[in-house]
Amino acid sequence: MKFTASQIAGILEGEVEGNPEITVHKLSKIEEGEDGSLTFLANPKYTPYIYSTQASITIVNRSFKPDHVLKTTLIKVDDAYKSFSKLLEYYNQAKNVKTGIENPVFLSDSASYGTGLYLGAFSYVGEHVKMGNEVKIYPNVYIGDNVTIGNNVTVFAGAKIYSDTQIGNKCVIHSGVILGADGFGFVPNGNGEFSKVPQTGNVVLEDDVDVGAGTTIDRATLGSTILRKGVKLDNQIQIAHNVEIGEHTVIAAQTGIAGSTKIGKNCLIGGQVGIVGHIVIGDGVKIQAQSGIGRNIKDGEILQGSPSLHYGDFNKSYVHFKNLPKLVNRLEQLEKNKTSE
Repeated sequence: MKFTASQIAGILEGEVEGNPEITVHKLSKIEEGEDGSLTFLANPKYTPYIYSTQASITIVNRSFKPDHVLKTTLIKVDDAYKSFSKLLEYYNQAKNVKTGIENPVFLSDSASYGTGLYLGAFSYVGEHVKMGNEVKIYPNVYIGDNVTIGNNVTVFAGAKIYSDTQIGNKCVIHSGVILGADGFGFVPNGNGEFSKVPQTGNVVLEDDVDVGAGTTIDRATLGSTILRKGVKLDNQIQIAHNVEIGEHTVIAAQTGIAGSTKIGKNCLIGGQVGIVGHIVIGDGVKIQAQSGIGRNIKDGEILQGSPSLHYGDFNKSYVHFKNLPKLVNRLEQLEKNKTSE
């Protein structure tokens, strides 16, 4: 697809300085710009590149005033970074406009769907599945019985959605995601063996939830495992049975959350964090990468370490920790001195 500078300016409510009819068909970094590409300048440290870039069009802030002659056509906007992000979203939507049912697929006679469905080859859609408008199901996706999917949902190739899962509007499910696998529920019996506890609940994703590639979200033992509106999950995350994650919480890769833990809204959780089960984490909590959380956390706390400490306490403790060899040497020297007296 090709877009002219004037078309892009119209989308972004910007002003063109240069050739309004010049076209672009790809995106690039400003330092790697080439003919036919679109780039942007938001960070001042990249300003020198605007005079050498070969990009056909560059999005800049309205306040930008060039010191030298430019080869690139400018589109001036209020916020170059936000405008470029908006354009990326627009480009993604245009690129992913797929409709129709490919062959072969299995689509149950009892399944229903709205307008604009795309169902990729080798996908399976089970009994009584309900899909809204503009749902995009890429190849090799499995959708079990009684699944509900809202409007404007994208499920990328190879995802597996077990029975009874509920997915809201504007959700994105990336490749390799598994929604609704059994929770890790076993009880010991008298023979030293473990018997499985049936997992009869489901998974619920509210609107505008993103689930990164390779992430697994287990169904509840009873009730639902719930991700509230606007939750964003990175790749390779484990969410156990009956976990609840509050609105607009963001979690980075390789984090594991054990069963029945409740996490508040607007939390930021770093990569490789481990969280035990049956605890409550408040709203607005920030947890640094590789921390271990084993207790209830109050609203607004910032934590680091394993077991985790308050962020400030961790940094103060670390100063002493890294000096332990010196402190031990000093103690040993004091003991020698005392012995020799």
